[in-house]
Amino acid sequence: MSDIEGGLQATLLRQAGVITRDQARATGLSSDAVDRRLATRRWHPVHPRVYRDGGFDDTDEARVRAALAWAGEGAVLSGAAAAWWQGLVAEAPAVVGVTVPRRRCPRPRPGVSVRRRELDGADVRTVRGIRVTAPALTVLETAVERGGDGPAFLDRALAGRMPVDDLAAAHARNLGAHGSSTAGRLLADAARRAVAAAEHRLCGLLRSAGVGGWARDHTVAGLRLDLAFPAVRVTVAVHDRTVPRDPERDAEDRWRRAVLRRQGWRMLLVDPGELTARPAGVLEEILRAVSDGPTAPAGAAAS
Repeated sequence: MSDIEGGLQATLLRQAGVITRDQARATGLSSDAVDRRLATRRWHPVHPRVYRDGGFDDTDEARVRAALAWAGEGAVLSGAAAAWWQGLVAEAPAVVGVTVPRRRCPRPRPGVSVRRRELDGADVRTVRGIRVTAPALTVLETAVERGGDGPAFLDRALAGRMPVDDLAAAHARNLGAHGSSTAGRLLADAARRAVAAAEHRLCGLLRSAGVGGWARDHTVAGLRLDLAFPAVRVTVAVHDRTVPRDPERDAEDRWRRAVLRRQGWRMLLVDPGELTARPAGVLEEILRAVSDGPTAPAGAAAS
């Protein structure tokens, strides 16, 4: 085997049978030799200046590699295709999503979806020789792409140990990008579902430890408290600090805390992740809070 053939074969094996004209020329193959391989159907055109060797199957991997090769310098695999490449979904999408820098404007191609944007370095990684969006951004954008199945996909990702703070950070870095508002809503809804599940785990933790004196859905000054110790005026709230917040919701939370303080109530915030990582520590904090006894309402005269 000649050096040229050896170089070609190494590239084809590395890229699932895909090769660009520039790569072929770089191994020493002449333009005429490239054209002869195309004319004899030894190579099959996939995209402009991107070919697949006929000795290789037309696989999903070949489709993805061909799309990235065509998209060129700075291209990053994104969306559901990036999720498949990283093993986050079982099936490759029919359309391969790629992101290119804003300075470039490749013409649309069948089977390839192109986004023009600048990605933060934290949102890009290299997997099996291909630049892809990092897992957190990939999960968010795939959830948006999947439409009605997006919430379930996001829940599965969170249950699979995808840190919600990583998702929130990726969302914050890409505010204003196409689909970011939908991603924010999906993330907030998923966090609320995670909080509800964490509240259920918290109640189970209290029951298993034999802790009494608490009630669900207790009302104070017209406010519903998810979990409260009425006798000592302590409420325990599961609160995920990494969830995207809006000013209106933050203002409402401040108002609720102020009302509770005026009524002599204390609020203990519990992070959902802490319930999983260190349940004994969370239980100890709750027991310490309720053992202090009730406080006087704000403004009440000291006896």
